[in-house]
Amino acid sequence: MSTIFSKIANGEIPSYCVASDDGHYAFLDINPVAPGHTLVIPRKENDYIFNLSDDDYSALTLFAKKVAKALEETMPCKRIAVAVIGLEVPHVHIHLIPINSEADMDFHKKVNLPAEEMEAIAKAVSEKFDELNTAGR
Repeated sequence: MSTIFSKIANGEIPSYCVASDDGHYAFLDINPVAPGHTLVIPRKENDYIFNLSDDDYSALTLFAKKVAKALEETMPCKRIAVAVIGLEVPHVHIHLIPINSEADMDFHKKVNLPAEEMEAIAKAVSEKFDELNTAGR
């Protein structure tokens, strides 16, 4: 049975996509802890990051790095934080969160962003991702 993240990556459930390639998909978290909070997933289902093959783990991490660079250049923040918790959905996912302090990583606090803002963030990050990857950065 497909996970909700597989359904999102396959377009069966709408999402605010910021980047994708043949093996990965990145989209805005619909319950973000900060504006720009992005989830990066492998398209191939696996429920635990450390069960990935070395090649799949490396590819996912490199894809997440590219997404993080686009977020960093798009969202006002000091850093892009990374978290891998993996308990909420049984599908490997990396949280990328624009932060200005460690307190911004509080997963118990959520921000409510209107659809228009989510769309604008997704579009801006997606365009920056494409620009950076076209330039080979």
